[in-house]
Amino acid sequence: MDGLQASAGPLRRGRPRRRRKSQPHSGSVLALPLRPRKIRRQVRGTVPTMAQVLRAQTLPSKDSEDSRVESPLRRVLAELNRIPSSRRRAARLFEWLIAPMPPDHFYRRLWEREAVLVRRQDHTYYQGLFSTADLDLMLRNEEVQFGQHLDAARYINGRRETLNPPGRALPAAAWSLYQAGCSLRLLCPQAFSTTVWQFLAVLQEQFGSMAGSNVYLTPPNSQGFAPHYDDIEAFVLQLEGRKLWRVYRPRVPTEELALTSSPNFSQDDLGEPVLQTVLEPGDLLYFPRGFIHQAECQDGVHSLHLTLSTYQRNTWGDFLEAILPLAVQAAMEENVEFRRGLPRDFMDYMGAQHSDSKDPRRTAFMEKVRVLVARLGHFAPVDAVADQRAKDFIHDSLPPVLTDRERALSVYGLPIRWEAGEPVNVGAQLTTETEVHMLQDGIARLVGEGGHLFLYYTVENSRVYHLEEPKCLEIYPQQADAMELLLRSYPEFVRVGDLPCDSVEDQLSLATMLYDKGLLLTKMPLALN
Repeated sequence: MDGLQASAGPLRRGRPRRRRKSQPHSGSVLALPLRPRKIRRQVRGTVPTMAQVLRAQTLPSKDSEDSRVESPLRRVLAELNRIPSSRRRAARLFEWLIAPMPPDHFYRRLWEREAVLVRRQDHTYYQGLFSTADLDLMLRNEEVQFGQHLDAARYINGRRETLNPPGRALPAAAWSLYQAGCSLRLLCPQAFSTTVWQFLAVLQEQFGSMAGSNVYLTPPNSQGFAPHYDDIEAFVLQLEGRKLWRVYRPRVPTEELALTSSPNFSQDDLGEPVLQTVLEPGDLLYFPRGFIHQAECQDGVHSLHLTLSTYQRNTWGDFLEAILPLAVQAAMEENVEFRRGLPRDFMDYMGAQHSDSKDPRRTAFMEKVRVLVARLGHFAPVDAVADQRAKDFIHDSLPPVLTDRERALSVYGLPIRWEAGEPVNVGAQLTTETEVHMLQDGIARLVGEGGHLFLYYTVENSRVYHLEEPKCLEIYPQQADAMELLLRSYPEFVRVGDLPCDSVEDQLSLATMLYDKGLLLTKMPLALN
């Protein structure tokens, strides 16, 4: 989709920019102006290499080098670094993302329902998130592959073309395709950009669902992708330049909140847009899955935007699809009514050829089915299926981004190092007096499988989707209550000696295992023995 990822092209400077008058919107679109602020221009640093895909890294602090350059994004990231609860950080970042709209209003009235435009009149709002300069550095310094990481596409005369050459996307090839009118779509920018990773890693806790992104760079006077709809909730962040967007409601009820992405549509397939507007830097556009959209650059100006995507296959139907087979299996094992045989003559009055029959036996058969289906709820393993979906979310998730406090008080901040030919500062240990809580909310899930308990966690995930297998620790039965207490009590501290285990050995064993794995932090730095 043209809103799922963004790339960047060279920004033309020195040319007077004519502000384009926004098109009128229908009542389904909310346009919210935000008072512009005076912000100093941010200086971009270099992009980290893939070798620096760290398991946990800190948010920018107020005293960090990046914080000397003020921008709304840098300010909110520095603010997040001072918030102790990861859930509160996620709520604050989402509040910033859709500001000045109240999140409660958004979720209650607009989420999954309407297209929303937030016009901010602040071109620096997203400054520091991603830029065309970042893309150029990635092409030069990273192993960006066509097809795997970068797509080159264009939409001309009603037909979309994908022009990916084989192999690495070197600058010469990528920028030549851009000059030839191709949009560049960067897949998974969070694998290359630390800032995009930080942004998504915090927001995924707000959604309780995987947060992904694409970046799109579109040349002036061109369109990269055909009209289509997607199977995700989309937040389009305009980073550079301008782009004309047209968004259309689902054409038929079966396309509302679509489960799969659509094929490409022709212009003849579309009706009147529910929204037509030009996005400028700092603007935000949201639309639900199933909303058809297309976007094009005009007026000789390129466009760079990032699309944040979430809620793919995260529906009640997906939940029931997993639970109903298990409920039927359990019902057949536990209730004799589900094991009774079908009527010997049911084929005489059931089936499509008998659908218009008034046979009372057919009525009785349908009533029996309704009764049995209603009883299935008593056998549905709701919690077990919820745990499996949570386990999948843990595997889908990005690794956590740590605040300065979380790093300093966890295993990541221990002063152990190599010095003068040997390790020094070794020997910090937890005691029964140590107070601990989980590193963050939502980074681990306790799941029962095959008669055993496993704690699945995110701290060793990759920034590349499913590059690693799911990671877990086995939790022994005598430690289960203590593990549940730690998961429930966040962000309150629990004294190791108060963990509900049968012995001090079990208390220390569990707490030490979690701390060494990077899942716990302590109230005070550990003292060296």
